[in-house]
Amino acid sequence: MLTLKEHDFKELTDYIKKDYGIDLTKKRLLIEGRLSNMIVEKGFNNFHDYLNFIFQDASGKEVRNLINRLTTNHTFFMREKDHFDYFKNIILPYLEKECTDRDLRIWSAGCSSGEEPYTLAMIIADYFGKSKFMWDTKILATDISQKVLEVAENGIYPAEAMGSVPKYWIMKYFAKVGKESYQISKEIRDEVIYRNFNLMNEVFSFKSKFDIIFCRNVMIYFDQKTKEQLINKFYNSTKSGGYLFIGHSEAINKEETDYKYVMPAIYRKG
Repeated sequence: MLTLKEHDFKELTDYIKKDYGIDLTKKRLLIEGRLSNMIVEKGFNNFHDYLNFIFQDASGKEVRNLINRLTTNHTFFMREKDHFDYFKNIILPYLEKECTDRDLRIWSAGCSSGEEPYTLAMIIADYFGKSKFMWDTKILATDISQKVLEVAENGIYPAEAMGSVPKYWIMKYFAKVGKESYQISKEIRDEVIYRNFNLMNEVFSFKSKFDIIFCRNVMIYFDQKTKEQLINKFYNSTKSGGYLFIGHSEAINKEETDYKYVMPAIYRKG
């Protein structure tokens, strides 16, 4: 495994933090482990030459490859199930009553390989049933990694990833692909719009605000200042009465936000 020298480590972590908000200053071994083989395969003998190469690449392709390697977020269907139970049992009945225009605005930020937005789409399909055609329930799902977005759009998952998926969902919303994989139905895939998006954008220029924002297990990579800035941007992008879901390992400082605490990792805009 290649060794990342101090100067190169600082240059790389400073760049990633400035442009992507990700704090890797305590992740030296992770960087060495995830990048060493790729660097050698590309014909470089050390990190220094590789970093010079990617920073001079005007196309930005190599930087995207780097980010794909460093931001892989392992996820699975029904992760933190109590969030989905709250969404199904509390939020959807509330929105069904309050959304007179029947337009639900949901954003899965940091969606990784798609398990979260597809879980939401299946819950919505079950909840509304035959009346779903009367609602606009498209889900926006974004991630900084183009690689995971491609996986998400294909919607194909190995059998071992299906352990937490209810059996009736597998029968209703999935089709077997080969011997070891399942693909989520076109009906559900069409309910999710995938986009490459950097949460460090200074302004979120969405046309409309969201009823619900999911951003779970993403802010663990950010320092406190970056988290607070992101939470503020989420707040400004949330409708009055809307909700923000974060990961159970994350927390919001109530002194730094106007979101109101609802239950662990769920907040609401008053």
